[in-house]
Amino acid sequence: MSPCNPRFERPLSVGQVAERSGVAISTLHFYEAKGLIHSQRNAGNQRRYPREVLRRVAIIKVAQRLGIPLADIGAALASLPADHTPTAADWQRLSAQWQRDLDARIEQLTRLRDLLTGCIGCGCLSMQDCPLRNPQDQLGEQGAGPRLLEPG
Repeated sequence: MSPCNPRFERPLSVGQVAERSGVAISTLHFYEAKGLIHSQRNAGNQRRYPREVLRRVAIIKVAQRLGIPLADIGAALASLPADHTPTAADWQRLSAQWQRDLDARIEQLTRLRDLLTGCIGCGCLSMQDCPLRNPQDQLGEQGAGPRLLEPG
């Protein structure tokens, strides 16, 4: 089929998007409610999606697997023109930002893993167990909760 074929121009039903993307219809409705994807209603008040929604759903699913919060995914998708399929260049830009975020999380998790057996990172054990990390309970003056593992 050629790209000029009218079949390529027809919008997709929610069922077709679900089948093609491997995402449940309820998930598509959720994404739409969150503003991540958009549809139009036909004369019968049924949702119809442009074909580029398939690529947007794929981006959402990849980002979710990476642990990217939906708010960040929404902001990233909002930076894309709404009237075209996301391109390889769009993906490069989005993935570069997400890679930086992942690297920071990996660094934080590595630090947590390395400190996990010796310190819980909040200072509550520091008076007896960790005077080098928290002399005179200095972390207690910064407030409650973990302090050593938060990005500084």
